[in-house]
Amino acid sequence: MLRRAAVPKLQPADFSGINRPMHDEASLAVPRPATAYRYYDLVMAAFVAVYLCSNLIGPAKAAQVTLPLLGPVTFGAGVLFFPISYIFGDILTEVYGYARARRVIWAGFAAMAFASAMAWIVVQLPPAPEWQNQAAYEVAFGSTWRIVLASLVAFFCGEFVNSFVLAKMKIVTRGRWLWTRTIGSTIVGEGVDSALFYPLAFYDSGLIPNEILWQVMLSQFVVKVMVEVVFTPVTYRVVRTLKRAENEDYYDVQTNFTPFSLKA
Repeated sequence: MLRRAAVPKLQPADFSGINRPMHDEASLAVPRPATAYRYYDLVMAAFVAVYLCSNLIGPAKAAQVTLPLLGPVTFGAGVLFFPISYIFGDILTEVYGYARARRVIWAGFAAMAFASAMAWIVVQLPPAPEWQNQAAYEVAFGSTWRIVLASLVAFFCGEFVNSFVLAKMKIVTRGRWLWTRTIGSTIVGEGVDSALFYPLAFYDSGLIPNEILWQVMLSQFVVKVMVEVVFTPVTYRVVRTLKRAENEDYYDVQTNFTPFSLKA
């Protein structure tokens, strides 16, 4: 039988042709035993890997492509991959629920904090006299603490908002129209992320002039949302496969949405 939290007075949700049994009120009142999922850990590892790589590898390079009508467009290379972490966040919340997505967000936050501290320590270590790559190493891994802290704050707020919005929209839509949840939650979550990161990291920093900061912020936001839109068919396929494989489709009806908990 399909495991899900109690949904009082809601009709069976439409899962795009997937016929799933529903619990009755009595069975839903019985506490569920802890569930061992087959792929949850793998999705968590993928989320953390994408988040770390997009923040440690991508930002060091400024890329430029020429687009029709727009001409040359310059952007940080990491912006192409960072939105994938939001896609994994959508998948986690949609299949396993907000509480289990929350644990993954905390895992990503802790991993990024450790990686940032490690990068700072390694950059500060005096290089050996015969090693001539210190300058290049500082360019790749020597982000200022202001940028690191801005990135952590923006990630924390953006990811939790994304997961919260998707979980609430799933109840409102009764499980239908997955694309409205994935794209809608990404618009809100990425909006919070961008609105926090760019001012905190670059306002009055001298790295990006204040008068064009909002343009950079808006262009990066649009690119991130477009990545989510392009990946929507893939998200549908992954969500559908995981729901069948895990026999899970969680509704966050009685969930405590505080971000400051690791309880699943």
